[in-house]
Amino acid sequence: MERKRVAILISGRGSNMSALIDAAKDRAYPAEIVLVVSNRPDAGGLQRATENGIATAVVDHKTYGKNREGFEQALQSVLEQHHIDIVCLAGFMRLLTSWFVSRWTGRMLNIHPALLPAFKGLDTHRRAIEARAEHHGATVHFVVPEMDSGPTIAQGTVPVLPDDTEDDLAKRVLAIEHRIYPLALKLVAAGRVRVEGDHCVIDGDISAEDAALLPGSKPAAH
Repeated sequence: MERKRVAILISGRGSNMSALIDAAKDRAYPAEIVLVVSNRPDAGGLQRATENGIATAVVDHKTYGKNREGFEQALQSVLEQHHIDIVCLAGFMRLLTSWFVSRWTGRMLNIHPALLPAFKGLDTHRRAIEARAEHHGATVHFVVPEMDSGPTIAQGTVPVLPDDTEDDLAKRVLAIEHRIYPLALKLVAAGRVRVEGDHCVIDGDISAEDAALLPGSKPAAH
């Protein structure tokens, strides 16, 4: 099996990046993390990547000022140099233009700390508590030009408890994120995810445990 070459884009400590790196240490995993790119030179995740023998690169958005096109062209160049097949966003705090997104259609994943389409954008845990939501969680989806709107690959749910603080809720959601992102990347890298309309179809058998994390997708008909 030829493993897909994956780049992870980060802006900070890279918690989900670490979960993907750990999953990819299994040689049977269909993806290999070969590059970590940050738009911030001081991102803590860069050191973790280096410690794991993974190449790193910095494309500092501040260097380009308001020139988003220049920043994204530089980012695209780095990805091409490393022959990347799939891009995973993991706390990458830059909005990407249609020019960049269109080059990675069906090959770029993002994880969002909410049950999309609910609570797009920032401050999701606070907003879930304020809305008195009964459930909250995280979503892995394909990236499209509209923010937090691509087809859902995987979702994980946690209850919102009456006495929850933002930090309490964030910790439980983060644990879910670390489960669903490696699963979603595994399925995409193995070529088992197809987009039909606004949802994903998963080819092949799915374990009961994994199926519980794929409510936004559905198994292919046999």
